[in-house]
Amino acid sequence: MPQVPQILDASAVRTWCGLALGALGRAREEIDAINVYPVADGDTGTNLYLTVESAVTAVEAVFAGHGAMPGNVTAPGRPTLAEVSRAMAHGALIGARGNSGTILAQLLRGMAQVLAAGGDTSHTDGPGLRLALRHAADAARQAVAHPVEGTVLTVAAAAADAADGVEGDCGEVARAAYEGARSALAATPRQLAVLERAGVVDAGGRGLVAVLAALVETLTGHARVDHGTGGTAHARVRHEQDGALARVAADAGARPGECGDGAAAGDGPAFEVIYLLEAEDEAVARLRTRLDGLGDSLVVVGGDGLWNVHVHVDDAGAAVEAGVEAGRPYRIRITHFGAGDVHTGGAGRPPRERAQRAVVAVVPGEGLAGLYTEAGATTVLARPGEPPASGELVEAVRRAHAREVVLLPNDAELRHTAAAAAEQARTEGVRVALIPTRSAVQGIAALAVHEPDRRFDEDVVAMTSAAGATRYAELTVAERQSWTMAGICQAGDVLGLIDGDVAVIGSDVTATAETVLDRMLSAGGEMVTLVLGDDASDTIAAHLEARVRESYLAVDTVVYRGGRQGALLLIGVE
Repeated sequence: MPQVPQILDASAVRTWCGLALGALGRAREEIDAINVYPVADGDTGTNLYLTVESAVTAVEAVFAGHGAMPGNVTAPGRPTLAEVSRAMAHGALIGARGNSGTILAQLLRGMAQVLAAGGDTSHTDGPGLRLALRHAADAARQAVAHPVEGTVLTVAAAAADAADGVEGDCGEVARAAYEGARSALAATPRQLAVLERAGVVDAGGRGLVAVLAALVETLTGHARVDHGTGGTAHARVRHEQDGALARVAADAGARPGECGDGAAAGDGPAFEVIYLLEAEDEAVARLRTRLDGLGDSLVVVGGDGLWNVHVHVDDAGAAVEAGVEAGRPYRIRITHFGAGDVHTGGAGRPPRERAQRAVVAVVPGEGLAGLYTEAGATTVLARPGEPPASGELVEAVRRAHAREVVLLPNDAELRHTAAAAAEQARTEGVRVALIPTRSAVQGIAALAVHEPDRRFDEDVVAMTSAAGATRYAELTVAERQSWTMAGICQAGDVLGLIDGDVAVIGSDVTATAETVLDRMLSAGGEMVTLVLGDDASDTIAAHLEARVRESYLAVDTVVYRGGRQGALLLIGVE
């Protein structure tokens, strides 16, 4: 039976963006740890994640606007390849962070310009993808004021070169691009002395390899487990980073190029300046010249009136003023490398005093949001099917206005998002501890033992222990037939999930909840927490409370109304 040629269409772009975000989430800490160039500030992985996260948000908004939600990608009126590609590029552009994130945004924009050129064409084939990869690599190189080999630009060019030699469908082209990028990444330490001295590969290039691996998985269904370099120059673990950075800091480089010249904080300019800019092409050309004279690591990406500007300078005010002369800059972000703090212009009044400590929590319903708020937490509401982005979590940390923050994601799927938000908040001078709570009931347990007057580390340990000692479950209704850990379920069945896995399949909510609770309490417990969703009857809670009183001595029960939390019922057993 002949193999069906692999194509890249709107749904594939959507899948690619989601897989790339997951891959960068898993690799974020590793990439941060090898970030020694252009400035050894350990944030490249986080910046790449935030950039792709913004692209994913934009793509999902397009599908939602067409009524094509997850699981319904064949709905009439689904978006075209051009629409989704443009959304991907625009989302990456407005959300780009750092030097590598800005370059990645230009790579995606370059691809989108080719993919969208067909107008209403539903898909592209192997030759189309080859052209898109080539245009992406060329566009990224043109956006950088002083390109340097051994960086993400080299890896992107190698991917395009490898793809050029392939005659086949999109799957074959993607595989060739991935392998070419992977080989180029392994060679980056031989091209850039600062990488060789630190014993690492280029962090931005490492991120691009992960993104291309996600493209291969999208088009072929085969995951590339090893996104690294095949055992040549490889990433250091976090505890080795300090030694590498010390060696980098000892080197005095010449004028930086694409991303500095190996100079660590202290050698190069003091500030990173990033802003979005509405301006005409001619004004941007003049801006490039002026910013190039002010500093280094200059990258200007975008077009069609909207640009993302990134530069390292000593005079941050002059860099912003140059943007004002060129057009309308906004979302201005100025980071001081030495202090690790963020400064914004226009702050004429003294800031209000920060609290010493705060808790920021993601909660799945209005009822729980009220409960958490009463307990003193700053909340981020996660509505069903609408998980918060890391930017929302960062904003919540800023609203908390505290020197120390304990972050409770309350969802296993938000682990990478919360980690990226925590890393971003740390660059703004906030001490953040992430407790990997996987359910709102674990968050309740952690919040119950929170003591702001205790030492930060002791408070975090106590909250982590309380969350870890709480088993969690939820009841939900199956939307379709599927395989589960407990067998085959049908649409409309009541599913009881314990610690994230389906453990019980039933037809009655109350009976299923009782079975789940009995299983959880069979291992012991002192406190049962029940959180009812909008669609759950109060009689369910009354029945479960009676069951606990009659069958489990010395076990207390507390009941809350969660609101529109997605699940019919949440159960916690401490």
